[in-house]
Amino acid sequence: MNQKKKNTQQPLRIAIQGERYAFSEIAARKFFGDAIEIVPCRAFDDVFASVSRAQADYGVLPIENSLTGSIHRAYDLLLSNDLSIVGEVVLRIEQHLIAHPGVALQDIRVIYSHPQALEQSRYFLTSLKNVEAIASYDTAGSVKMIRDKNLRDAAAIGSRWAAEDYGMQVLKAEIEDSPENYTRFYILSREPKVIGQANKTSILFSMKSIPGALFKSLSVFALRDIDLLRIESRPLRGRPWEYIFYLDFVGNMNQELCQNAIRHLQEITTQLKVLGSYAAATLNSTTR
Repeated sequence: MNQKKKNTQQPLRIAIQGERYAFSEIAARKFFGDAIEIVPCRAFDDVFASVSRAQADYGVLPIENSLTGSIHRAYDLLLSNDLSIVGEVVLRIEQHLIAHPGVALQDIRVIYSHPQALEQSRYFLTSLKNVEAIASYDTAGSVKMIRDKNLRDAAAIGSRWAAEDYGMQVLKAEIEDSPENYTRFYILSREPKVIGQANKTSILFSMKSIPGALFKSLSVFALRDIDLLRIESRPLRGRPWEYIFYLDFVGNMNQELCQNAIRHLQEITTQLKVLGSYAAATLNSTTR
């Protein structure tokens, strides 16, 4: 279900990390439609802050890429903030090499982009000779920077929409390592509301120091035939070699079966947080 407007006068404000036509904005428009107001943020931390302070109604947060894996900073912020996951969206990501009109590939000496985009395009980048790849805070922001500074020996990696919006040319299209390049984004809210039909739940937990703790933690779901979709571990800061586990499973917290599993899990954990129940996304969208 698309949430296109708050009401007829006030469009939804959606916080994203990056500039106009960053991939997070494309994800936001896929989920909410075009009748939204984008709130650009420089860092993931600022997305959380904008939503928490009611400067935005929702936030869009990239959480995982099919080529490069988990986005660790995003997971860490889910632990340290009180926002809820209320939806998710998956995009096929096409990375393009973008430069000023008239610039040729042999003119390029520096390529700027977000670290994720650079990593997703590693094979292409390593094929270039005497070209330096430099990490920037954003894909679209990198396109804007080389335009604003008139850098004619530089290129950026980003979306075709960013190239068109900033009046730049696509020097080489689809430079990502694999066409099966997808990024999953969370939709974040101050309230644990559900947009669409919730069939997936995300939680985080840390375990008591008891024998077989991880096995026992996962068994609370297996005993109830609840399918697990993903598990991710992150270091627990200040407690060396202890971990926070992030877990996705099929079902929602309105179901008694899931409620019982969480109650059972609480018996063997030192910390447990339900991040949200929401409608699982499907692989049905491609960027330009």
